[in-house]
Amino acid sequence: MQRQTLVPRDHWQAAVKDLGLLWHSDATGPYWDESACYQFTLDQIETIEAATEELHRLYRAAGDRIANDERLMSLCGIPAHYHAAVSDAWDRQDPALDFGRFDLAWDGTGQPKLLEYNCDTPTSLLETAIVQWYWKEEVFPAFDQLNSLHERLIERWEQVAHALPGRRVWFTHVADSVHEDTMTTTYMRDLAEQAGLETRGLLVEQIGLDAAGRIVDQDDYLMTALFKLYPWEWLAAEEFAQAIVPHMANTAWIEPVWKMMWSNKAVLAMLWDMAPGHPNLLPASFDPQDITGDYVSKPVLAREGANIEVVADGQVIASTGGAYQAGGRVWQQRYPLRDFGAGYPVLGSWCVGGEAAGLGIREDGLITSNRARFVPHIIVD
Repeated sequence: MQRQTLVPRDHWQAAVKDLGLLWHSDATGPYWDESACYQFTLDQIETIEAATEELHRLYRAAGDRIANDERLMSLCGIPAHYHAAVSDAWDRQDPALDFGRFDLAWDGTGQPKLLEYNCDTPTSLLETAIVQWYWKEEVFPAFDQLNSLHERLIERWEQVAHALPGRRVWFTHVADSVHEDTMTTTYMRDLAEQAGLETRGLLVEQIGLDAAGRIVDQDDYLMTALFKLYPWEWLAAEEFAQAIVPHMANTAWIEPVWKMMWSNKAVLAMLWDMAPGHPNLLPASFDPQDITGDYVSKPVLAREGANIEVVADGQVIASTGGAYQAGGRVWQQRYPLRDFGAGYPVLGSWCVGGEAAGLGIREDGLITSNRARFVPHIIVD
């Protein structure tokens, strides 16, 4: 695993914008950073793939455990009025794309270690699946890349299509100023259409309820299948959250409500309890006294690196603010991230239906936040 310095393409801004990456830069500089790339050997890529698929297996086992334990569901931040819905959806195995991004810490030696799993509303989808692939094809056409994400997602839409009434699915997101949510949802909608599905779009605030408590769109059509780029924990806190629970099975939710068991940090402690010493896990606990040496303190529910503390030798060496002070926390042993010359890379290893499907790398300080840069990669063997 090496970081190679490059000269960006003269036309890079226009090239990535044409692919839908409208948020390629901001006032502080580029988010899409092709002034470098990471190089991996084939053996290293196979190590990442194996770790990804093993972690998915562990999460499946954790789902079996959490779905039958209301105490564990509460620790995951799932409100009590959603416990039965989560358990029922898991038992039914409601249709799912079952996709997500494992954030891994690794320097190319030993085993990758899990930092967290983003599997409810994972971002960096477009840049991983499309933008870095087209970059590779232009800059390094002779090399390969860990990247079958586009094709795997189309295949997955084809697999779940039979469970979507009329092969129709609605897509919803919030209106964001940089258009990241808009374009990510648009890309996912395009994948569904390539799989032969009919799609419709609306903003989250346009979703309503009919007299029976079922969700409807802005034209009062019953939404029988809904892809939402909107976190379940936010939806569960909405005014209508309890009203839709009795009718949850009337809509095919993509992703299903059982993803609440995985899309939190509490599950890190549960995984360690289930598989202590596992080579792809870091020690994690609800009690900081259980963690030896340096650690990272994380909220159970948080996003974009908010409200995190990194402690080394008893001193806070990095921290972030945010709106997630309330609620439980998890303590995880610190992995000594390596600075390859321009920040600390976190490997975003994508998984679709239990299979490794793509790799996206973000560079930042000791805490990976929404200010991180996306750096492409190649396989040199």
